[in-house]
Amino acid sequence: MQRASRDNLSKTAAASGSSSPATPQRARAKAPQGAGTEVEEGKMKRIFGFELSDLRSWHRFVCLLNRPTDPASLGVFRFLFGLLMTIDIPQERGLSSLDFQYYDELVVCRFPLFNFLQPFPLDWMYVVFVIMWLGAVGIMLGCFYRLSCLMFLIPYWYNFFLDKTAWNNHSYLYGLIGFQLSLMDANRYWSVDGLRTRRKRNAQVPLWNYTVLRTQVFIVYFLAGVKKLDADWVGGYSMGHLSRHWLFDPFKLVLTEELVNVLVVHGGGLVLDLTAGYLLFFDLTRPYALVFVSYFHCMNSQLFSIGMFPYTMLATSLIFCHTDWPRAIIRKFPQFLRLLLPLVEPPQRSSACVYPGVEPVRKAGKREGGNGGALTLRQSLGAIFTVLYLTEQFFLPYSHFITQGYNNWTNGLYGYSWDMMVHSRYHQHAKITYKDGVTGETGYLNPGVWTQSRRWKDHADMLKQYSTCLARELRKYNVSNPEIYFDIWVSINERFQQRLFDPRVDIVTAEWSPFKKTSWLMPQLVDLSPWRSKFNEIEKMLDNQTNVVFIADFPGLHLENFVSEDLGNTSIQVLKGEVAVEIVAEKKNYTLKEGGKMQLPAGDYHHVHTLSGEPSCYMYIYVNTTLVQFEENYTRFMELQEKIKNGTETEDVLPEIQMALNGSGENLNITDPLLAAFVRRQRRWEEHERRKNATLAERFVRFAQKKHQTFRRSILMTGYAIRNLLFGRPPMEQLIEELDYVDKKLYGSADAESQRTKPEDHVEL
Repeated sequence: MQRASRDNLSKTAAASGSSSPATPQRARAKAPQGAGTEVEEGKMKRIFGFELSDLRSWHRFVCLLNRPTDPASLGVFRFLFGLLMTIDIPQERGLSSLDFQYYDELVVCRFPLFNFLQPFPLDWMYVVFVIMWLGAVGIMLGCFYRLSCLMFLIPYWYNFFLDKTAWNNHSYLYGLIGFQLSLMDANRYWSVDGLRTRRKRNAQVPLWNYTVLRTQVFIVYFLAGVKKLDADWVGGYSMGHLSRHWLFDPFKLVLTEELVNVLVVHGGGLVLDLTAGYLLFFDLTRPYALVFVSYFHCMNSQLFSIGMFPYTMLATSLIFCHTDWPRAIIRKFPQFLRLLLPLVEPPQRSSACVYPGVEPVRKAGKREGGNGGALTLRQSLGAIFTVLYLTEQFFLPYSHFITQGYNNWTNGLYGYSWDMMVHSRYHQHAKITYKDGVTGETGYLNPGVWTQSRRWKDHADMLKQYSTCLARELRKYNVSNPEIYFDIWVSINERFQQRLFDPRVDIVTAEWSPFKKTSWLMPQLVDLSPWRSKFNEIEKMLDNQTNVVFIADFPGLHLENFVSEDLGNTSIQVLKGEVAVEIVAEKKNYTLKEGGKMQLPAGDYHHVHTLSGEPSCYMYIYVNTTLVQFEENYTRFMELQEKIKNGTETEDVLPEIQMALNGSGENLNITDPLLAAFVRRQRRWEEHERRKNATLAERFVRFAQKKHQTFRRSILMTGYAIRNLLFGRPPMEQLIEELDYVDKKLYGSADAESQRTKPEDHVEL
């Protein structure tokens, strides 16, 4: 990897027939008058891989982008990308759980990009995913390559547009890479097509094939870094919780957790994203970049549940290496093993490339271009595509002035802006109120009813779709002309909890357009951001049993809240402005100004009205008495368990308690709720310790079992779906038995059970 960095844009194999640039010494001998210019040209080519003169005309630029390049690195990347997508489709794309998402009788609100998009019946959705999976296999093998790319791309983008709640940057990136590969000659190396067709076997590819991929990866890194040049990220507020992860424990040997958060998590992430693309480009820095980038993505694979994304980015790093690196590695293998590995011979010429000094000739009905002659249409289109596509990719993340309806507190249509991990959200409260437009009767809906996602809380376009769906379903329950009102409270990057949307607006009839600002979006109270440093001071003053929630509200609005009986000693204290606290049961109002504080009754509703002309700021301080009581009982059971195991317990102990605490009653039906909760926590703790102390072999076995379960369910459910399409659905009793058989192993472990139980992202007072 220490050769000249001309390969970053245009390394041509020795057998390609291209001439090498003259050395500076020879250049001076031939043309003394232009020695300085030629020296600079030679230096530029050694560093960047092209000369300035290559950009002085469209013709020379097209010749540069179609310069012959070794296909080996591109072929290996194609194989790895196809392999990772074959694994990704049953997992993150959802083949293994299609019946949960698209069951025919399921009443659910969906969030497609275009409202006319609807899923096919469940059995046909399996066919769509099978086509996508076969396309990924075809890409991996380089078999019927163009057809395989279409088989992967069309179902992929259909599934992508079908559900905005699953959108993220890396899913978008997969679709982009698949689109790029469909236009490239990535099947010229290590492919079935190369075995079938001689002219495709080990044939050179135009330089633009590498240019597009490398620049796309550069955009992912660099723009992700640019988006992190944000006060919240630089200040350490975006991902403040990450520093608690065990992966950062080595840094805590020399730094405090606060410094690890600011310097390592946020500072390190910013520097890596801004520089990774540049460091991977140049030969001198690439070895170091590969080490740090690989470490970064391996950490991400442990920190986040993001499927194949870290491994895909590891595969893209290889694109920046010299294009013949696979041949150099394979040459080191014994001769008898090379029969199973890709070719090591130099690549053959290709009609798709431009060869310096070669006039265009017609051979076997095809044309080969040269610098001195006319270019083929394919070569010109390749250059045009490169320029237009990369321009669009640089522009799109900053096109928020066009898609204004998708601008909420964060700009743009989520999932393509490369603002990865820049924003963290915490939902404290969500209320859905419906009103009968004829009778005026009001009622409340459980947040999340008729939907499988919670992402609608953060985006105006999804909220509009959700309200339309809710209104449609409420009409089935004799609610005429339903009006839907949302009161959603969210904190972004550790700010105050505040309203995201106007709770006084009926979202069913509210106007929304992708090209206009959303009028019912409440402004983010960024002026209150400096309060975050005070939050930390207040939280440090509280004991471990006391919790605090910081609220900010707009003038003329009020918060309706309920204090659970589990939350004892709940109080409200005003930090800024003036509020009136209305105790509903007492029908009394209490006015509080800055610094004012009062206790709130448990088991009752109260309203907090903002009276001041500016936003009010206040905080709830409460103790979860039920949790405190449980912790006390948990400690008591722990002490009792230790005494029973040591044989030092002299008091009479109920048989149920004794069997539960000594571990002899694994299948015991425990009637005491406190004891049952203790046993559940103990089992979770034991499982956690077992995983933590597991050997590498045990972890690999558990990993393999989980993958086996996922693929097993995908295969069985797909087989049943195809059977149903070919022969009709069997009786319901048989379908239930088949489903039980499919789920028997998948959800038979603690790992699967923990996956099915997802923690809530909000806690209501």
